[in-house]
Amino acid sequence: MKLTIQRITALTPQDRLDLAKVWPQIDISQLEAGLSETHRVYAARFNDRLLAALQLEIRGTLGKIYHLNVREVTRRRGVGQYLLEDTMVQNSALADWWMADDGEDDQNVRAALCRPADFARRQMAGCAAARFIALACSGGVADRWLIPDT
Repeated sequence: MKLTIQRITALTPQDRLDLAKVWPQIDISQLEAGLSETHRVYAARFNDRLLAALQLEIRGTLGKIYHLNVREVTRRRGVGQYLLEDTMVQNSALADWWMADDGEDDQNVRAALCRPADFARRQMAGCAAARFIALACSGGVADRWLIPDT
């Protein structure tokens, strides 16, 4: 079966169990109650199981990504990168993107997902208007990932 990226609008019982493994620190019931057009969840699904997920908050033409996480047993296989890329393609109307420092993971890992070359590739894949504004993280890493306005 193929890995697919889906916007989650309602959770099945299995989705709740899977998301609890992706985000053990988050109250999944509260998350589900807060889903809306401006607060979305995208997940990577394989064989009817959620392997990774992110939350997307939309404010006008700005997309703020946070809580991007891949289940430990699935890491280092490109799932997080694919999740990020396809989420951006599915939301191509957004002009600016920001990945939040939610303090949950190594920000260098998140920064590696946001290399400018990757964003250029996404632009060719259908996100022509996408610009990555900032990776908010500690240690000055964000400066390397800032793409100036064109």
